[in-house]
Amino acid sequence: MRTTRFRRLQVAAGLLLAGSLTAAACGSSTDDTATSSGSGGSTESSAAGGSSSGEKVGVSLILKNTTNQFFVSMQKSAEAEADKIGVELTVAAGKEDGDTASQITAIENAVSKGDKGILITPNGDAVVPAIKKAREEGLLVIALDTPPNPADSVDITFATDNYLAGQLIGQWTAAQLDGKKATIAMLDLFNDKVVSVDTRRDQGFLNGMGIIDKEDPSGNGKEPPTGKYTGGKGGDYEIVCHEPTKGSADGGKTAMETCLSKNPDINVVYTINEPAAQGADGVLRDEGKTDVIIVSVDGGCKPGLELVASGVIGATAQQYPGKMATLGMQAIKDLAEGKPKPEVTPGLDFFNTGVALVTDSEAEGVESISVAEGQKICWGA
Repeated sequence: MRTTRFRRLQVAAGLLLAGSLTAAACGSSTDDTATSSGSGGSTESSAAGGSSSGEKVGVSLILKNTTNQFFVSMQKSAEAEADKIGVELTVAAGKEDGDTASQITAIENAVSKGDKGILITPNGDAVVPAIKKAREEGLLVIALDTPPNPADSVDITFATDNYLAGQLIGQWTAAQLDGKKATIAMLDLFNDKVVSVDTRRDQGFLNGMGIIDKEDPSGNGKEPPTGKYTGGKGGDYEIVCHEPTKGSADGGKTAMETCLSKNPDINVVYTINEPAAQGADGVLRDEGKTDVIIVSVDGGCKPGLELVASGVIGATAQQYPGKMATLGMQAIKDLAEGKPKPEVTPGLDFFNTGVALVTDSEAEGVESISVAEGQKICWGA
């Protein structure tokens, strides 16, 4: 099953890429080009090539941060594509997840220096007014990874179907429980703001477990705290906590400590991403709890898939930031040249760049690929 699924993913990835170009008329170390600045600092990467008119298109890539390997990978893919197609790229970032002030400054800088477009992974809804002003000034704005609210704040979004990513790890978890009671810790991104990547992963997981029927876009934690889950063989559940991690290992550590103080019998830990999972695992091991099911989202080469291979994370939903950056960069250039924008994926308000469950412990009825297969395509590079 896993090999067949992997081949389908490879074919789907090719179709997505081809479809995008046709429609367009056709988290821990950084490299020297990464810039993280509270004042919207940036660095320019010179493109080797040029457009057919000989004039380079200026684009700003504005990341959530440059400490998470997900965004480091996205930057590298964007730089490679800029060199390939003749785009003059500037990179800027927030200090951490949720830092909208730095991103707003970077948007304003892109406008003032005459960029043609912006690629942004929004840190929150506070950036939307600045995006609106940039578009009013004639800039093309494409979101990556995180659709803004509302979705039409940008020209188009290239992102993972985060609800599906959550569903996959929820279905896998329910199958692993084999009817046992699920005592669940939810290690989210934020608890002081609503961001789609946070709510969709969280609530997709709960849907996959068979705890909720649909997403509540107004925020996390609205589900009944106790009841029956219907995934797998079904059973009782208790949700102990919803704690913020800001997507970091330190945040995962603090959140896990808080949750264990509320109930030491936690046996399932949902995490927003793999750094948060790593932080949570350290706390659990210190407490001698080595049989807890931990699931996550991202599918990064290191440490993500290494954590799955070692058994720290039972399963993760893999997404492809390299593809997001490459497709977004090409779309900006095409749009700047007057070509039509790509179409969103049917049934969604964004272009879905794909997702796959990665685990070495298959669950009946849940399609997955192995860690070895995931390593071949991690980050979509």
